[in-house]
Amino acid sequence: MASAVPLRTEAVRADTWSADAGHAGAVAGRADRLATLVRQTVDAGVPGVAVRIDDGHGPAVESAEQAPWTVADHKLAVDDEFRMGSSTKTLVATLILQLVAEHQVNLTDSVGSWLPGLVPGGGAITLRMLLNHTSGLYDYTDDPAGLASVTGQDQRQRTPEELLALATRHQELFTPGKKWSYSNTNYIALGMVLEKATGRGVADLINERIVQPLRLTHTYLATTAARRPGDNRTHAHGYEPDAAHLGPLLPPGMPPGTSFAGPIHDDHVDTTGINPSWAWAAGAVVSTAADWARFDTALMSGELLPPGQLKQMRTTVPASELWPGARYGLGLISTPLSCGGLVWGHGGDIPGYETRGGVTEDGRAASVTVTALPNALPTDQAGQQTAADHVIGFVDTALCE
Repeated sequence: MASAVPLRTEAVRADTWSADAGHAGAVAGRADRLATLVRQTVDAGVPGVAVRIDDGHGPAVESAEQAPWTVADHKLAVDDEFRMGSSTKTLVATLILQLVAEHQVNLTDSVGSWLPGLVPGGGAITLRMLLNHTSGLYDYTDDPAGLASVTGQDQRQRTPEELLALATRHQELFTPGKKWSYSNTNYIALGMVLEKATGRGVADLINERIVQPLRLTHTYLATTAARRPGDNRTHAHGYEPDAAHLGPLLPPGMPPGTSFAGPIHDDHVDTTGINPSWAWAAGAVVSTAADWARFDTALMSGELLPPGQLKQMRTTVPASELWPGARYGLGLISTPLSCGGLVWGHGGDIPGYETRGGVTEDGRAASVTVTALPNALPTDQAGQQTAADHVIGFVDTALCE
């Protein structure tokens, strides 16, 4: 496997603002610490990292760095567009709660009442259960046909109805409301409910109700791997290990021969061309670090939801299966910080990309995107754990230090 020696640190920059020399020195110190953390993460085996940290009271500090073997594909910058994966779920949950505030839907509504005949036993599954993953619905990405779309081996354009059908041909995992289990199927169903309730597409709803009011410039729901017409913003490349190196890293139960589709070099597959239609309302949003930090802070400060709905969103159930101390609300995760308090946000994984980030109670915000999943990097188990620890702990370190 090619060595992931750092190529360079993109000018770690602090936004220009009026400040005295002492404060300017503090900002420079933050930039230096962030650059070190980014460099260590690339050293640990992650192909590329882009980070934006904002304490809510001064200039944001940003940094990007990549491994040498990736530069021929793309020169990484902190304002690149990234695939946000399951961070999409927070957008979808926000839309549902906006409709709740407008009395168009209720959290106690059953999915069966909105999608009659499409979800066996749907009369016992409420929208709240979909939102907080207590529905018991099987995750369609675990179905062999769903997995083929995830890995890019099947590049057909998937419809929400097809994705829901992949899930519902499997038995439910448990009685609805009795346990917690993360399932992308929940948010496919929620996307379909949104469209049924409003007569508008999910992509349009995201644009009209969130992107435009917040003046986000590079956030959208991707329906294909192609860049939006007229969009000249650079899209970061994502990577996964090639078939020869992926096998030993796969969790038990994965089908033999599982591999990602795409151009191969330096022991990696460039996954940028994988059709994301399989992720739809569960994970197909594209954004930038700055856009996402703006969304997170706007959401948590009450710009997008009335107090009652924001309180509902932050009502959580245990979700330690994600990571120690995690609790899941309605499309929102709370995680304890080592320095005290909680960070609210939602991570995302989609082939080639990992996102982490969130906002603290006092308004500090972090957005971290890396161009490979840490659970598949690098090829040795010890290095794999080191890379994972760096990425998972990045937000905590950035916000606490």
